[in-house]
Amino acid sequence: MANHLDLEEQEQLDQLKHFWKQYGNLITWILIAVLGSVAAWNGYHAWQRNQSVQASAMFDEVERVVRSGDVEKTQRAFSEMTERFPRTTYAQLAGLLLGKMAFDAGKIESAKAALAWVIENGADRAYVAIARLRLSGVLIDAMAYDDALKTLSAELPDEFVGLVADRKADIYVLQNKKTEAQAEYLKAFKSLDEASQYRRLVEVKLNALGVDTESVK
Repeated sequence: MANHLDLEEQEQLDQLKHFWKQYGNLITWILIAVLGSVAAWNGYHAWQRNQSVQASAMFDEVERVVRSGDVEKTQRAFSEMTERFPRTTYAQLAGLLLGKMAFDAGKIESAKAALAWVIENGADRAYVAIARLRLSGVLIDAMAYDDALKTLSAELPDEFVGLVADRKADIYVLQNKKTEAQAEYLKAFKSLDEASQYRRLVEVKLNALGVDTESVK
């Protein structure tokens, strides 16, 4: 009986050896690939968390420099952030901060560059939309009306439709294009919430162009 079991076990062992010789490498590589993917996934998320923590600390530094009013230092801090953490939300926020600070300080080219960076590299569509609106304002101030309209021509999130239409209408007014301005103000008026103060401002603009908003409410 013992010999029979030994022979049976030996046969099973031989079959296992044959199976492993034929498929062992394939199974091993599949396991390595699966485990490697899991490890890479976990590692990626750990890396993301680490990146976020570091980017947050650097953004705090950008905010501190912004409060100091030093545009050049803010530019350097922003450049370092975009080199090290370009895909983080903090980099986009830093770009918006620098854009406003530089514009307020009369550094128009710096403002344009910071906002353009957010537009070109931002992963968050809302931040990109804000950057486009702010850049259009910078361009309007420089009387580059066609460039401002071009900046607003991209597809933006639905919640920005009213704001973009209002900004476009402002540009058309400056270009003495009354018909186009009326159309965009009406689009903004219809898109904005009825209870919002901004909608009332658009209504005033429409009235100034001779449009009776009571007929479109």
